[in-house]
Amino acid sequence: MKVAIIAANGGLFDAYKVFNIATAAAATDGEVEIFFTFEGLNLIHRQGMNALPMPEGKEHFAEGFQKANVPSIGELVAMSQELGVKFIACQMTMDVMGLQKEDFVDGTEVGGAVTFLGSAKDADMTLTF
Repeated sequence: MKVAIIAANGGLFDAYKVFNIATAAAATDGEVEIFFTFEGLNLIHRQGMNALPMPEGKEHFAEGFQKANVPSIGELVAMSQELGVKFIACQMTMDVMGLQKEDFVDGTEVGGAVTFLGSAKDADMTLTF
């Protein structure tokens, strides 16, 4: 199964959705690619991924995440990469925001929408978060 994910939002809940689906698909021998654009770049930004905002009014979930031993975003990023999930940072968004490849976790590729569309056209499933 081939899964293409667009990560366009940069909150904590968005990160859990993206990486939970990505790791589940990759763990079941799926081929997974995530295209990070706009605020979604925060999910793989070396500093940003450690300070993702909790949705307003949902702060009580922080304790639940801890009690349930839910992995941190950094741990999920590493797990995704270990499972072979491909990360693509949007070149246009990086240019607009003044970001460099070095701002992101190791192994992140840089490409445009055409790069993502090239692989997404054959995907069995395309998801946007």
